[in-house]
Amino acid sequence: MGDVADKLAYFQAITGLEDADLCTEILSAHNWDLELAISSITATDGSRPSSTEASAAPTTANPDDRDGGLVLAPNGSNQPPGLAWKVVTLPFSIISGSLGLISGAIGFGLWAAGGVLSYSLGMVGLGGTPRAGTTPLVNISPAVSEAMDFVASFELDYGRVRPHFVTEGFMDALQRSRHEYKLLFVYLHSPEHPNTPAFCEGTLCNEMLAAFLNENFVSWGGSVKASEGFKMSNSLKASRYPFCAVVMAATNQRIALLQQVEGPKSPEELLAILQRVLEESAPVLVSARVEAEERRTNIRLREEQDAAYQAALEADQARERQRKEEEERLEREAAEAERKRKEEEETRERAAREAAEREAELARMRQAKALALGPEPEKGPDVTQVLVRFPSGDRKGRRFHCTATIQSLYDYVDSLGCLDVNSYTLVSNFPRTVYGEDKLSSSLKEAGLHPQASLFVEIK
Repeated sequence: MGDVADKLAYFQAITGLEDADLCTEILSAHNWDLELAISSITATDGSRPSSTEASAAPTTANPDDRDGGLVLAPNGSNQPPGLAWKVVTLPFSIISGSLGLISGAIGFGLWAAGGVLSYSLGMVGLGGTPRAGTTPLVNISPAVSEAMDFVASFELDYGRVRPHFVTEGFMDALQRSRHEYKLLFVYLHSPEHPNTPAFCEGTLCNEMLAAFLNENFVSWGGSVKASEGFKMSNSLKASRYPFCAVVMAATNQRIALLQQVEGPKSPEELLAILQRVLEESAPVLVSARVEAEERRTNIRLREEQDAAYQAALEADQARERQRKEEEERLEREAAEAERKRKEEEETRERAAREAAEREAELARMRQAKALALGPEPEKGPDVTQVLVRFPSGDRKGRRFHCTATIQSLYDYVDSLGCLDVNSYTLVSNFPRTVYGEDKLSSSLKEAGLHPQASLFVEIK
């Protein structure tokens, strides 16, 4: 057993794993110690059948699948009606949720409900005793990171009209399809294959096909140049690209391969294949959904019965609690109403005071400006007659000495109290002239308003 090839062959024979690369990785992580490598697998999955047995043996139901979801159930020969299919044993690295052995350390997780594993494993030291200070996995698992990279790269190359590939690992995508009662559409992307660009642009990104996939399937894609995509290509035995497959969850760490499509296909051809698979799988999908609904109904009935019993026991306490809460609510509402009444009263009094103060201030201002204007001069050659028209239509007129300033006109308008605004401008027509702040110091004669002028108030 000293020879590497002999150890590899022996390890494959014992474990039933056909992937030579995967077996090499596992043996390397255990320093080619056969006993440690074999025990690391058999301790976690001692009853796992080999891939040869998997293709022939009927699938047995997993007790963990009772929580619902789409899982291939046993039916004699374990075949969905009308489907040409086969059971595929998943690569060990996919099942474990880990994408390779990291720095000589490997971890094995627990199966999620229904035999679908979605947990990233904690890292433990190998070769006997765990090493101190082992670094935990990062928050985003390598499988999720690869899926996100694939989706971003695919969208960058081929646009947003595409199947909605999920940004999660294969097993999580399988679990998603299981709980949504849909089949899983798998696309293995070979970026360097000459037929890949045309297939992606013309077929996968076809609007009708993409809409059909997004409505009826959960879609997962992976690059064969990445770890998980490469493992899945080995598991599905992809020989030609582009490669697509339709799978569903089986049991005992396996999937049912319902259809695989190899080589370039037109949108119409691929759509016809997918429609056929979907129609032939309809009985399985409907049956799984009905069974899950029955389970949920039974659980809901039990919960309702328990809730009713508990409600009966707590009825008196609830009524007493509600009575106290109602009394407290009424007290709070009364206190709140009294507080609001006082606040409103104070607000009205404050507003009345402020209004009175503003009115008094305006009256004082008008009186001061009227006094500043002085008495109205008698008619004469040096006296200017000014007529002011207000927006309301009112007209007011007064005589000013021709040496009076434009500011005097503004003081006159302010003293009348005919405006409710403080911002306005005096304007003359023919020609239109605005007597703004830059002309306040000019005399009426300098401004061309002598011997008479007609102005109107323009609100700003």
